[in-house]
Amino acid sequence: MKPAEGRKRVVIEEIQPQVDCGRYPARRILGDRVDISAAIFCDGHDHIAARVLYKADGDGQWQSAAMTALPNDLWHGSFTVDRLGPWSFTLQGWVDHFDTWTHDLKKRLAAQPDPGSPDPARRDLPPQDIPVALTIGALLVDQATVRAATAGEKSDAGQLKELSASLRASAEKKLAVYDYPLSVENEALVARYPDLTYATTAAHELHLWVDRERARFSSWYELFPRSTAPAARQDQPGPTRHGTFADVELLLPEIAAMGFDILYLPPIHPIGRAFRKGPNNSTTAGPDDEGSPWAIGSEEGGHKAIHPKLGSFADFDRLVAAIHSHGMELALDIAFQCSPDHPWVKQHPEWFLHRPDGSIQYAENPPKKYQDIYPLNFESSGWRRLWDELRSVFQFWIDRGVRVFRVDNPHTKALPFWEWCIASLRKDTPEVIFLSEAFTRPHVMYSLAKAGFTQSYTYFTWRTGKDELRAYFEEITKPPVSDFFTPNVWPNTPDILHASLQTGGRPAFMQRLVLATTLAASYGIYGPAYELGESLPAKPGSEEYLHSEKYQIRRWNRADPHSLAPLITRLNQIRRTNPALHSDLSLHFHEVDNPQILCYSKSTLSTSPLSAASSEPANIILVAVNLDPHNEQAGWIDLDLKSLGIAHHETFEVEDLLTGAHYQWHDRSNYVALRPAVMPVHIFRVTKRP
Repeated sequence: MKPAEGRKRVVIEEIQPQVDCGRYPARRILGDRVDISAAIFCDGHDHIAARVLYKADGDGQWQSAAMTALPNDLWHGSFTVDRLGPWSFTLQGWVDHFDTWTHDLKKRLAAQPDPGSPDPARRDLPPQDIPVALTIGALLVDQATVRAATAGEKSDAGQLKELSASLRASAEKKLAVYDYPLSVENEALVARYPDLTYATTAAHELHLWVDRERARFSSWYELFPRSTAPAARQDQPGPTRHGTFADVELLLPEIAAMGFDILYLPPIHPIGRAFRKGPNNSTTAGPDDEGSPWAIGSEEGGHKAIHPKLGSFADFDRLVAAIHSHGMELALDIAFQCSPDHPWVKQHPEWFLHRPDGSIQYAENPPKKYQDIYPLNFESSGWRRLWDELRSVFQFWIDRGVRVFRVDNPHTKALPFWEWCIASLRKDTPEVIFLSEAFTRPHVMYSLAKAGFTQSYTYFTWRTGKDELRAYFEEITKPPVSDFFTPNVWPNTPDILHASLQTGGRPAFMQRLVLATTLAASYGIYGPAYELGESLPAKPGSEEYLHSEKYQIRRWNRADPHSLAPLITRLNQIRRTNPALHSDLSLHFHEVDNPQILCYSKSTLSTSPLSAASSEPANIILVAVNLDPHNEQAGWIDLDLKSLGIAHHETFEVEDLLTGAHYQWHDRSNYVALRPAVMPVHIFRVTKRP
């Protein structure tokens, strides 16, 4: 079958970025320059031109940016996104007859015979018929003149008309030798009015989602509000009472001073009493045991209610305002599961799985049993009402000023639900951030990101060796994964006390903290437990904490002199003041001859194929980490100098941002020695000598 228009000769392939052939939007951050690449070509030797067409959704007109040719039929273009939310872009390519003509004319002029030349070979060249070529050029300029006039650009049309007349006049002179008749300005003027009659437009529009900066760069601190009440005396072993929002408010100056920008609270809703868990996940709870915050719902309400012991909605609103006043945001935990006492159980029994005896199926992950939690059934006949109700939970808290949500186990809910729900919420609130707590299979984890989750927990917690850390972070910080997936790394959570922290002592806590804060632009800690080095497991081989705060109120001695709070504070200061650490895209690993030392860098050096040198000096951070928490390790780093913008045999300065020490380094090979008991890492800022 013949095409509708067979004179469109340009082919456009391999457009990047795109996610799953355009099924999902690629992700960028407000203010980013979006770099577009593609293979664009046509038959024969004609020159082609190309451009990017782009617009924010809701804009009527496309904006355009010229693309530049690279070797091997590759092209590059870019534009800047200056609005949150959805964007669209496509590419257009066409045969550029005028540029082909100028190129050929230059070759003709270089080959024209010159009767006055002392070189016989130059005198005997065959004639090039330059007047005919100039007349052809004039005709092409005439066409551009019409296009300029049609566009209402009278001044440009006038200049083009003069240019056409000049070419014809030159042709009529029939000179023996001609000079090139156009200026760079003339060429640019004609290029401004291309002939798009037979332009090829990419087969499909592609899409972007633009988030705010905190979606890419954030520091999270998790605490349980019920454990924030102060003790009556310093020697009192436990809390005097259940903590409140007001108690959390008193801690805000301290948390903000450590440099965190997101305070994350586990579920703040009423907790069911049926099958309530006791300390250490006991299936028998005493009358004073508080239960797990993730067993949501009681006669006092469900996902749109507040646990009465935490305070009122007025107290909550005051806390949100106080958090904002300290330069932070509140992240709420949204866990779509119910205690047996949740109002939905009676109001909508069809939303739950039922066993043959008619009872509702509680949550299980054999051999683990969670008798205090009922999972929702996304194959329910009432799925439409279920979806609407779950969406309304987010909307309820958005209406109370919350813009950040940590979503519990989203991989156990239907993926189509998340795609619909997140897109729906973002229509009116594009600044909302969703963190996916999905420790699951890679395809599922990535599918959640494609469905709209802004950030995701990762496998970092279980990546402790040099090779596996490098391989994993090279996967998640480079395209195609980085076009849709933004990692948020946590060395611990209330659910996970990794073996390395159980056995590695304080050096392991320091090491994992530095890895988290410098490998990834977004990280978080389960705060009090991490800064105080909580390392006792519930039993050998378990990742559960002994006396887990999930099941009981804890009292934390924040004044402990062994607290890691000073190191946490310094690391967050380093992160904030070094733009290289605000993104994951420049992460680059360097070779070290010791398998226990991991070395990597981040920088603000642009990786765009056509980027111009910035007037601002590049920010370059180089990190060396001893992965052995028990022994001093030393080795020679073999730096990839090109990635650091440093010439071979150049001397440069590195400043250890943790100690303030300065060193002069030279060329590729440089020596480090790291003692874990003192400080298992170097965080260097690299400065080239003037």
